[in-house]
Amino acid sequence: MSDAKVKIQLITSPIGSPEKHKKIVRALGLNKMNQVVEKPDTPGFRGMAKKVPHLLRIVE
Repeated sequence: MSDAKVKIQLITSPIGSPEKHKKIVRALGLNKMNQVVEKPDTPGFRGMAKKVPHLLRIVE
């Protein structure tokens, strides 16, 4: 298995976003603004991040 990780940062509040977007943000483990989480670089997590690109930033 690959040990590749991707860092995801919450840059915009999900308040006012559809409930589906809020659930995706919570499922990624993001609770607070500017919080950064490190997740495995799998197609599943990449797809979740692509659903809400206006709320997240991929940190290099």
